[in-house]
Amino acid sequence: MKYWMALCLLPLFFSYYVTSVNAASPPPQVSLIIDDFGGKVKGVEEMLDLDLPLTIAIMPFMEDSHKQAVLAAEKGHEVMLHLPMEPLKGKASWLGPGAIRAEMTKEEAKQATQKAIDSLPHVKGLNNHMGSKVVETSEAISGVLEAAKENQLYVIDSGTNPRSLIPELCESMGIPYEVRDVFLDDTLSSAAEVRQQMKHMAQRTESDAKTIAIGHVGIKGEETVTGIKEGLSFLKSTGTEIVPASRLTLSNLSRNPFSFWEY
Repeated sequence: MKYWMALCLLPLFFSYYVTSVNAASPPPQVSLIIDDFGGKVKGVEEMLDLDLPLTIAIMPFMEDSHKQAVLAAEKGHEVMLHLPMEPLKGKASWLGPGAIRAEMTKEEAKQATQKAIDSLPHVKGLNNHMGSKVVETSEAISGVLEAAKENQLYVIDSGTNPRSLIPELCESMGIPYEVRDVFLDDTLSSAAEVRQQMKHMAQRTESDAKTIAIGHVGIKGEETVTGIKEGLSFLKSTGTEIVPASRLTLSNLSRNPFSFWEY
């Protein structure tokens, strides 16, 4: 009799267990990385004043790089090195000082990256500014990643080249990393276009537990700020949590101990 009662109660037990596990599952998470800090461009103050856990990506050796890194940290934002790297196309003047070039040896790229890391306080990670040529050049990008690992930085691949070696090398080197999913803007995006990208990002969270989005300060930086503000309602409607980029580079087990095997 007891045996049959146990069999009857078993489905109820598993139903309760699954419900409990699902209830404990975290909400979808997105990271808003804002590139191109460091200079006197539009949107800097307005972006830093947003009451959101943004990830502020700062180019090194610019006139306001150090000051903006300090200010970003004081306002509760995560600081990232926005490392300029040579592109396949584009002007050298777009790169800024301290750029990583494809012809560099591994050691040269590593030393240049270390100088950039040392120039900014509060740095927790790095991503590439442009860099479509460097990220597919094994010597140069290996040097960048070695410096990142030695400084315990996570890495975000900005997604400027589908042939990027960053994911493969980060996997083999044991470096926490992720790849950009969505661009919120381009050089001339309006607030309405940024808002639409925020909506697109929110829709992604229905199928993806985490999303990396990149926006920019610059010529239309104030438009990007407005678009982000107006798009927050889309994230709220899906129960999505905004988190620093470092949170999304955790292992699956650390991020969700109940269902890591599903990934």
